[in-house]
Amino acid sequence: MIRLASGGTNAVSLTVFLILFVAVTGVGFVASRWRRAENALHLDEWGLGGRGFGTVVSWFLLGGDLYTAYTFIAVPALVYGAGAAGFYAVPYTILVWPLVFLFLPRLWSVARSKGYVTLADFARGRYGSRSLALAVALTGILATMPYIALQLVGIQAVLDTMGIGGSSGFGKDLPLLIAFAVLAAYTYSSGLRAPALIAFVKDTLVYIVVIVAVIYIPIRLGGYGHIFHDAATSLAQTSPATGKPKGSLITGPKAQWSYATLALGSAMALFMYPHSATGVLAAKSRTTVRRNLAVLPAYSLMLGLLSLLGFMAISAGVGKGVKGFNAQLAVPELFQQMFPSWFAGVAFAAVGIGALVPAAIMSIAAANLFTRNIYREYFKPDATPAQETAVAKIVSLVVKLGALGFVLGIDKQFSINLQLLGGIWILQTFPAIVAGLFSRWFNHWALLAGWAAGMAYGTYEAYNVAAAGKPHSHFGGSAANIPVIGQIGYIGVTAFVLNLAVSVVLTLAVRAAKPRELPDETVPGDYLVESAPLAPLTPEITPSAP
Repeated sequence: MIRLASGGTNAVSLTVFLILFVAVTGVGFVASRWRRAENALHLDEWGLGGRGFGTVVSWFLLGGDLYTAYTFIAVPALVYGAGAAGFYAVPYTILVWPLVFLFLPRLWSVARSKGYVTLADFARGRYGSRSLALAVALTGILATMPYIALQLVGIQAVLDTMGIGGSSGFGKDLPLLIAFAVLAAYTYSSGLRAPALIAFVKDTLVYIVVIVAVIYIPIRLGGYGHIFHDAATSLAQTSPATGKPKGSLITGPKAQWSYATLALGSAMALFMYPHSATGVLAAKSRTTVRRNLAVLPAYSLMLGLLSLLGFMAISAGVGKGVKGFNAQLAVPELFQQMFPSWFAGVAFAAVGIGALVPAAIMSIAAANLFTRNIYREYFKPDATPAQETAVAKIVSLVVKLGALGFVLGIDKQFSINLQLLGGIWILQTFPAIVAGLFSRWFNHWALLAGWAAGMAYGTYEAYNVAAAGKPHSHFGGSAANIPVIGQIGYIGVTAFVLNLAVSVVLTLAVRAAKPRELPDETVPGDYLVESAPLAPLTPEITPSAP
């Protein structure tokens, strides 16, 4: 049986959605002919778009890469359900740009100079350690899967709102399977060129929908004053699940540590993700990277406006009186309720496409990690570029299947937990990568021990967090008590502090013993090049520690 959301399927909005969705899917396949490479079987071509994207293409690619279904679905859903706590994403995206401006240009330069495709490639070359590189690669793949899952949740929310999908069993998850098939097909065919080209359409639709939404919807609801009043009244009501107020318009004293550590930890983690690094390494010059880091904060304004959609959904009565209403449906239901049918279809397409673009980049980035740092390193050191590319295409499909497992196995009431869970893990690669871009002081074994400590602590603490009203559930949140301080904070930051402390202490201990230093294949000049001819795509593997 087909379940009809909101009383039935609106033929007009569904038709508009399908037309735009099919058109964009076609663009994804056509992208394989855009800027056609002389040899498409090189991983640099499939996985990094030939490393030739200029300022405009890179801006859209990074924007499409970083502003995802997390932006359109998960953040407003958290604002809808908890109020001010959901706005942590706004300072996080403000903090991130000055932070990454310090090290991303250096990352681009050394990657271009040495032909690195992944962050694990850099760890391998900088520290000479296969084990450390493997840890970075496995963490990147693991952290990417829940992030891809979040994109699929966004697509499912839109399809559910339009009444597509069964009420139970296979039919219930059919939208996810359809999204997987579409995403897998054009990613396999076109590589990074597909999301780069689609990002133009995606970002244009997103900006149109956001601008219309923040002007048109408040007019219909009686203005922002009325919206905030309704939100404050609703959030002050007691939640049956917790026995406490649902949330508030202002972050209370008890929530300030959680709010601040979430913002800081998320900012530190963002460009440790494989997909973020992939977008940077695809740029054609160091100047392109710097220009994009200067103008990408324009997206932060959009995120602040999008967050307000959560309050608008409360004021519009979305989900009111519906027992067990899924907060992930708040924005799609708001669009369906407030917009004319044809524009609701446009808005749904913006959300759906806004999920497909980053999901494609994420699966490509994870595939690059596996191919370069696991397959070639441990199974076939003499792999040709063509063999690398073939393996990467297959692995990109496997990663999406893993993401489906996250979606089907974890509570999606607040799907933002999927992103924050990945953040806990990926943040543990920060010491090795960022410190390594400026210094070789850390010992590779110390970094590996710090990484293991942070991963073990972060995973254990996240596992023990139960979802609200479900005391026996796991991975229900990302905040827990901070030892010594006694405040509730983001688990990822606590794990990072433990990671850094272990790395520093063990490095001091190892250095006191004066062991033999492993080879560093980089030189100071590698970190400063403005542009350079591409290094060999399969550089010679230097001796390294296990």
